[in-house]
Amino acid sequence: MRASQPVLLAAGRVIAELRDPMVAQWADWLGDRITSAPTIPRPLVEREFGILLDVIGEMVGPLRREVGTVWLRACEHYGRMAAARGLAAGEVVEELQFLRELLIRNLAPVFAAMRARQGMAIMLRLNRVIDKGIAVAVVGYTDALVATLFAQNGVPAFVTEYDVVEVERQLDAIEHELHLLIKRQSR
Repeated sequence: MRASQPVLLAAGRVIAELRDPMVAQWADWLGDRITSAPTIPRPLVEREFGILLDVIGEMVGPLRREVGTVWLRACEHYGRMAAARGLAAGEVVEELQFLRELLIRNLAPVFAAMRARQGMAIMLRLNRVIDKGIAVAVVGYTDALVATLFAQNGVPAFVTEYDVVEVERQLDAIEHELHLLIKRQSR
C-alpha cells in the first residue's frame, strides 16, 4: 500500500460517514429548484445525490480507475434527470459545483491532517473528477433535450409525465454496478 493510500481511504470514509448529511445540505442549497418538476419527487433527486456521493467516495480510494465509468454514467444520468426537472444547462453545472463545495468543506479536516502536498494532490484529483462529471452531465442534459425535440418533430413540448419507475430502474443499475466493483475489490 502506497503512503498516500491510508489518506485516500480516510477521505473515502469521511464521505461515506457524512453522506446523508451532505445529501440533505445539497438538497437544502437547491431549495425550490429540487422540486421544480412535480413529476420527479424530491426523494428521487436526493437518491441520485446519494449515488453521486457514493461513487465519488470510491473515486478517492483504490477503485478510482474501475469506478470511473460508473461516475461518468451517473453524471450522464444526472444531466438527463436535470433536463426532466426543467433545469437550464447552467443550473446543472451549478448543482454539481455545490458537490465540489460540499466536499471541500467536509474533507477540510482530513486535508489539514496530512502533508500539504498530499492534500493538494487529492483535492486536485477530486476537482478533475468533478469537472469531468460536470462536462458529462451537460452532455446528458443536452442529449435529453435533443431527444425531446426529435420526438416532437422539432417542436418543443411540455412533458407532463416522467417515468419514475424507469428512473428508479436506471438508478438501481448504477448502484448495482458500483456495488459489484466494490465487492470484487474486497475479495
